[in-house]
Amino acid sequence: MLTTLGLILLGVHFLLLLFLSFTGIHRLSLIFRWLKYRKNLSITEEKFQQLPKITVQVPLYNERFVARRVVDVMSAIDYPSELLQIQIVDDSDDDTSDIIAERVAFHRERGVNIEHVQRENRHGFKAGALADAMGSASGEFIAIFDADFVPNPSVLYDTVHQFTNPKVAMVQLRWGHLNLNDSHLTRVQGVALDAHFSLEQWVRCTTGALFNFNGTAGVWRKAAIIDAGNWSADTLTEDLDLSYRAQLKGWQLRYLPHIECPGELPADMNAFKSQQHRWAKGAIEVMRKLLGSVWRAPLSLGTKLESTFHLANNMAYLVMMIDTVFLLVPSLLIRQHLDIGYTFWVDTPMLLLSTGGHLAYFLFGQVVLGRSPWFAISKAPAMLLLGIQLSFNNARAAAEALLNQRSPFVRTPKEGDGESTTGDNVKKRYRAVMPKGTAMELLLGVVYGGVLVWALAQQLWLALPFLLLLHIGFLSTAISSIRAAAQRVA
Repeated sequence: MLTTLGLILLGVHFLLLLFLSFTGIHRLSLIFRWLKYRKNLSITEEKFQQLPKITVQVPLYNERFVARRVVDVMSAIDYPSELLQIQIVDDSDDDTSDIIAERVAFHRERGVNIEHVQRENRHGFKAGALADAMGSASGEFIAIFDADFVPNPSVLYDTVHQFTNPKVAMVQLRWGHLNLNDSHLTRVQGVALDAHFSLEQWVRCTTGALFNFNGTAGVWRKAAIIDAGNWSADTLTEDLDLSYRAQLKGWQLRYLPHIECPGELPADMNAFKSQQHRWAKGAIEVMRKLLGSVWRAPLSLGTKLESTFHLANNMAYLVMMIDTVFLLVPSLLIRQHLDIGYTFWVDTPMLLLSTGGHLAYFLFGQVVLGRSPWFAISKAPAMLLLGIQLSFNNARAAAEALLNQRSPFVRTPKEGDGESTTGDNVKKRYRAVMPKGTAMELLLGVVYGGVLVWALAQQLWLALPFLLLLHIGFLSTAISSIRAAAQRVA
């Protein structure tokens, strides 16, 4: 009986690894498709005979460290003044509103058509603010920038002519990074985001697959937003939700990889994990909401499969954690008890496909952007750890979404350019709180340290590299979270 149960558990372990290996294969497919279609991206050369009116919206909430900069940057955008409306969509309940009011008044006196848009409550958070501001937006097109993004003054001239095609609903720009070299953590985030923008977004756009607005650094056709049902707050990723709804209505989205718009990366592990939790949970919420509609839509099988990988991508974290917490150690003991160590040759290729696929995806993203292959290779250890460091955090997000557990939109703290006169105590309070699950991450790090020692004593050589990654990954993310929390209260 115990032998049968053990073999069943081992079989489930293999099935979960097979699922993870498919996610790695999908990552590799993005590289192959980029190589195949890299010359196919078509960017319109048509131009408007008469420029349309554009509204620039900056949704923000309690962003005192970047508020002054973003108002000044938006006021410097180069576009005919009679065709440009700027809305600072402010939900703040701290002194951010005072900073915005002062800078808006300053620029209005100089002839800039800029407005300070406020509402009485934060219902719907960012999505609610954008939906509310739609009523006073006079532009035919709406450019959206988060408070920490710094677009070039020419950004509207660079993008608006893509809309000469009346079917185009949205144009997304490639994110850059203002604080890339601030720390090891920001450099790792930069590599991960670069892969998303240089590979995923490019491949999906070029091959006609469904892809998404990234919430900032993009321009929307106002009529498309309305036709798709307007901004909705029933998921944490209103950008992904609206993007899919618009494409299911027949609209097209475009991506411009050659135009970079830099923004700020989360400065500490807690802020990073908070952001990733929101993105992961929101994506699974959109999967629950729209994946059925995607499969019922008159789309090609390839498009439906790509959309499934896109929307369900964060399920990999949940699968990984189920295997790590409940099955990995029992599978080691079962093999030891039944003397079937040769079955490690089943795990190994699937683990290599999963980890190797993701690693190649991250590193090739740097090559696509013209960085040195040696630079990309130097980031390999950090990128190997990244998935483990985020696994419990994002698995919890996926589980909450599947269980329909709602949570508020939590802003990612921004540190700005350091010019704020706000005291250090206020800056510390502005930092992200330690996410739930840090104690579990610490426990897993300790447990897998013990498992690593046991596996070494048992000479389970094939298992050692993966156990070492688990030990270091869980321990490092827990320690980083605790350190960031300590700095917040010190």
